[in-house]
Amino acid sequence: MSLAPTPRPGILSIDAYVPGKSKAPAGVKLYKLSSNETPLGASPHAIAAYKAAADTLELYPDGTAEKLRTAIAARYGLDPNRILCGAGSDELLSLLAHAYMGAGDEGLYSEHGFLVYRIATLATGATPVVAKERNLTTDVDAMLAAVTPKTRVVFLANPNNPTGTYIPFEEVKRLHAGLPSNVLLVLDAAYAEYVRRNDYASGIELVATSENVVMTRTFSKIHGLANLRIGWLYAPAAIIDVLNRIRGPFNMNGPAIAAGTAAMEDREHEDKAVIHNAHWLAKVTPALKGLGLGVTPSVGNFVLMHFPDVAGKRAPDADAFLTRRGIILRRMDAYGLPNALRLTIGSEEANGAVIAALTDFLAGKPA
Repeated sequence: MSLAPTPRPGILSIDAYVPGKSKAPAGVKLYKLSSNETPLGASPHAIAAYKAAADTLELYPDGTAEKLRTAIAARYGLDPNRILCGAGSDELLSLLAHAYMGAGDEGLYSEHGFLVYRIATLATGATPVVAKERNLTTDVDAMLAAVTPKTRVVFLANPNNPTGTYIPFEEVKRLHAGLPSNVLLVLDAAYAEYVRRNDYASGIELVATSENVVMTRTFSKIHGLANLRIGWLYAPAAIIDVLNRIRGPFNMNGPAIAAGTAAMEDREHEDKAVIHNAHWLAKVTPALKGLGLGVTPSVGNFVLMHFPDVAGKRAPDADAFLTRRGIILRRMDAYGLPNALRLTIGSEEANGAVIAALTDFLAGKPA
């Protein structure tokens, strides 16, 4: 007999999620480009709303986040009753997993999909199943081939983090059409606002016309509210009902609701972030290629770069060199890409510092 409480099967198989580094050596200016945060910061209106909320910290927040759901609904033309908000899209992904998976079930995602899919699946006692990608892009045929009678949830990050790749909406619809009706398709569109491709859609249309599709979004990226942990999802009414039964009664705090509402209404700030990202993504990508690095084409606010398989020039070497310069990127070992680093598109100064540092690194200069 065990002498201590024992967690359910699968819990101890979880590798805890490790956020991107955020510290540089003492005395060196920090350029944190490891977490896909916007270099423009939050909307001034969101900051003002957050500060104003400090006057009522003694009160419980609105457990339904009605103002935030209404603002989201007005922005995208949705039914607010089919929107659920939470403490980041991470919480919502976990709620979906707990609601629809258990021991003996399977959760499916692509080879280099977001790490939270595996964590959320294992936490329910279900088994994670990984479908191979093609050219670091979701392969719909491989996903469908991996579906079994035990499959309960399919997670699709589109665009995908950390690769930055996406599949066209026609492919998303083909994936959905190939799934049994009892399988939940979760479209994780955390980076949707950055995508400027005519064949892309975040999934709103598919949710509106289906009973087994959910779309998740976040305020952590383009809206610059990562510190407040705000996520939302759009889902069929029946799924909203299920999630409302298991979520915490006050799973969002008042300042987050206030700031998120103001951010959703500030289109000008969002547009500035889109323009900044498009401009610098188009500059940083060829600059990295010009240094001889492999770069996976990205539609997000980050790029995945691949280093030569040469002693002293590999990704861990580059990471150590950049860190000494105060430039913090994201290692990709946990995603099965040990010779790659992910670079967030930052400010003009930060982007220039990265290119200069990598130029020196590949030339063999000291950090």
